[in-house]
Amino acid sequence: MSWEQVRERLEAVLQLQVHLTSIPVSDWQQLVADEGNPEDPCRSAVRGTELLFYVSKEPNDIRVMQMEGSRLTESERKLVELAIESKQSLEKKQRGSYLSEDERKSQQLRDWLLLQLERGTSHAEVPDVLASQSSLYTNKIPLLLYGDYPQNQRVSYTELKRLLESFFEAEIILIPLLEKEWLILAPEALLTSGSEEREGDEEESVETTLEALGAGLYEMLANEWVGECHLAIDFPVKPAKSLLATIVKLRETIMLGRSFHVGNFIHLRWELRLEKLMHLIDEEEKSEFLEQVLRGTDHALDAETVTTLEQFFALDCNVSETAKKLYIHRNTLLYRLDKFKNETGLDVRTFNHAVLVRLALLLYKVTKRK
Repeated sequence: MSWEQVRERLEAVLQLQVHLTSIPVSDWQQLVADEGNPEDPCRSAVRGTELLFYVSKEPNDIRVMQMEGSRLTESERKLVELAIESKQSLEKKQRGSYLSEDERKSQQLRDWLLLQLERGTSHAEVPDVLASQSSLYTNKIPLLLYGDYPQNQRVSYTELKRLLESFFEAEIILIPLLEKEWLILAPEALLTSGSEEREGDEEESVETTLEALGAGLYEMLANEWVGECHLAIDFPVKPAKSLLATIVKLRETIMLGRSFHVGNFIHLRWELRLEKLMHLIDEEEKSEFLEQVLRGTDHALDAETVTTLEQFFALDCNVSETAKKLYIHRNTLLYRLDKFKNETGLDVRTFNHAVLVRLALLLYKVTKRK
């Protein structure tokens, strides 16, 4: 029985609308704190006139069953909690019954990792028994995969691992973290495979190779897996020493990428350093900075202008290359830049103004969405 079927049965029995939805982790934690029940903090919570029942945890959200709380007695609330807990226990038991030895090791490592992360620990080394059985003492390329597939859709560990190993043409370590979230540890040797075929050519940087690896993997997953996904990549690490810290960094990378670059699905940590700094600024200061730079000329940042400016900055403010990339005449590009200058007083062909507009663009996209 799926969670959707559980929802339908509860709806029929209780004679009220029941919804499967998600809320931010911080909101759930606040609701739990308001409940004031330290002995059983995660089963259900009140939000206004609604009752929210804990279903599962995702990277940034809590999945809940939502229903009208004023129409439930305390006994009915307890029965719903028990029904959901029974479903959770059954899922856990079913997963354990059919696990291969490889998946069982992966689950053991996952349980330890999630426990440390829940405790707020991010620098503990992996215990020897787990590190040795999962081959975590050699350098690996870490990738974090988040699937944007429907809540009721399940992904097989065995099928996903087979698909990944077929792509990499090498053995990989696959660790299922939260629902829809998978940690992939690929051999560092992938960075040098094929280098002998490129002999005589200019040697690729590690960043370029990792970006190409990520692009190929994303394309394969989007076409052959269950649809869209987000992929974060970082430099090789020794997992036994720094696996927890790596997971934290990769989660942050996906969060930053999704916040500042909507429409991007491959997130590279070394390309988001500026976004990380901007994220740390409080909301009031972000708004103040935008007001000071744009001075009420937000209307100048229409879709065409934003695209033009982003390409201009991506190509190091090179007018000719930007015009080629946008498939427009050089004079057309100059006209757009002059128009922006006339409306805002900012000439992005000068260094200082280019820096200001680059920062304003990042903040504008985030604050506008909010």
